[in-house]
Amino acid sequence: MTISASTTEQLLVEQHDHVLLITLNRPDRLNAISREMLNELSAKVVEADKDPDIRCIVLTGNGKGFCSGLDLIDTNARRKDGDEDTAKKPGDNRPTRRLFDLRDAPINVMWHCDTPIICAINGAAAGYGMDMTLLCDIRIMSENAKLAAVTAKRNVVPESGGTWLLPRLVGWAKAAELYYRARTVDATESLELGLVNTVVTADELLPTAMTWAQEIADNAPMAVQTTKRMMRMGLEESYDTAVDHLMVHLAGMFQSEDFAEGLSAFLEKRKPNFTGR
Repeated sequence: MTISASTTEQLLVEQHDHVLLITLNRPDRLNAISREMLNELSAKVVEADKDPDIRCIVLTGNGKGFCSGLDLIDTNARRKDGDEDTAKKPGDNRPTRRLFDLRDAPINVMWHCDTPIICAINGAAAGYGMDMTLLCDIRIMSENAKLAAVTAKRNVVPESGGTWLLPRLVGWAKAAELYYRARTVDATESLELGLVNTVVTADELLPTAMTWAQEIADNAPMAVQTTKRMMRMGLEESYDTAVDHLMVHLAGMFQSEDFAEGLSAFLEKRKPNFTGR
């Protein structure tokens, strides 16, 4: 199966063997997220997660920035236009009550995606952009990039998972410092804080991310994806519950073709050829 092409030029999608490369493509706006990009990013992550041929996703940005956050100009224009509710009856001028429905938003789609996601942070990631990097499993950062926790300077909050994710990554006190002071941290400090896995030169960024992605893709996809799911669920489970869930999954994996292949490859001292079955 091959992932379909993107329906918008604002998002580039390339499949490299078992790795899907997704590139935010609004370099003139430092890849500020538009409504079209939000919808397409969600669609592509969902499509990749359902595709057994995709074993890892790499997310990056085109140009000098990774993502400068939600497009405030686009958001403000829609707010002024009112985003007319087509379900309203003619002549009904009552204000529309809108409910939050984030089930299909990238922040939820990425969180629930079992396929590993590597973020290749090529430039500044601010607001929504920073939250997207935190939602990725692995973060590889260019030495020229930075993470900007600047929501307090815009009278908004890290609505895209940041207040849940950041304290778990760096601890309450450091997360509070970054958010309350609206701090921007460079690549060196991001590495010291444990916010990123490694820092490389700009030229090495994408090759490193693709190499790591291929290493992930070479492993048994069932094992990798189940490990990610158990790690995610383990954040809210007791130790005993987590171990019990792991044993249930393991019993089924022992019966799989990939388990037999992994065992044969070990005994024959060769690289395994996993199929996901």
